[in-house]
Amino acid sequence: MREPAVYIMASRRNGTLYVGVTSNLSLRAWQHREATLPSFTKQYGCKMLVWYEYHERMDEAIAREKQIKSGSRARKLALIEGMNPNWRDLYEELAL
Repeated sequence: MREPAVYIMASRRNGTLYVGVTSNLSLRAWQHREATLPSFTKQYGCKMLVWYEYHERMDEAIAREKQIKSGSRARKLALIEGMNPNWRDLYEELAL
């Protein structure tokens, strides 16, 4: 099942952040965790899924990704803290 989602991966609490968009969040988060593709997240060790948001349509998700990417680091941290104040790896929730 395809569900457009925007997500944030982190290397650790308050570490390096990566904002992305995908149609299959569990698969994409797994790819980041396992470093299966050469990417920013592999280079900087962003393996923790710390925030995500589903959308009805991919164009909405892409617009939201751009909005988040253009925002400040403080705004990204506020998004994470609002959903996930303990910075748990949310991948486990998706893998159930």
